[in-house]
Amino acid sequence: MSALVPAVCALLLGLLASGARIPPHDQVARVARFVAHRCDWASMATISTHEPVVGQPFSNVFSISDGPAGSGSGVPYLYLTRMEISVQDLQVRPVASLSMSLAQTDYCRQQGYDPQSPLCAHIILSGSVQEVNGTEADFAKKSLFSRHPEMIDWPSDHNWFFAKFNITQVWVLDYFGGVKTVTPEEYFSVTPHGKSHHGAGGAATCDHMTA
Repeated sequence: MSALVPAVCALLLGLLASGARIPPHDQVARVARFVAHRCDWASMATISTHEPVVGQPFSNVFSISDGPAGSGSGVPYLYLTRMEISVQDLQVRPVASLSMSLAQTDYCRQQGYDPQSPLCAHIILSGSVQEVNGTEADFAKKSLFSRHPEMIDWPSDHNWFFAKFNITQVWVLDYFGGVKTVTPEEYFSVTPHGKSHHGAGGAATCDHMTA
């Protein structure tokens, strides 16, 4: 019986993390971190280098991860190939914006929020895309492959590489009254979940579980 406790504990913590509630709308930086961690894909807009839309915004979908489930770093990581059209844009101008919405999860549907509603929290990150190497590439691989296992079998001849989105500004729309901004310093100074209320997405432990 005692051998089952760690497994049961891990399962319960996973269920708590997956069902964590969105932070209060006045905690803007935490809302941004929450959305960034809950979403596993994003729309990335680059400045096109391709005819007939050279110089115009060009939006494309990318799989992302800021860390394994329940362990978000706040940094969106990507798995890219230079064969991809948007990546070719980034090789000329690495600046981009990255949009994520809780409409990508079951949250807004369950609450009855339209994806365009301010209550269906979404964020836009401004910044640039940079290839990563070494230990950061190892973390990017763990982050992405744990949430996108199909990537493991993607064609090796595409010369895939890991990259991160360097955030220079965060825009948050999660309530009425207009868009709010968060600096990178504010964004990275918080975690997606509080530590005091387990039911509100706080940290939970299994210290009380005994054989």
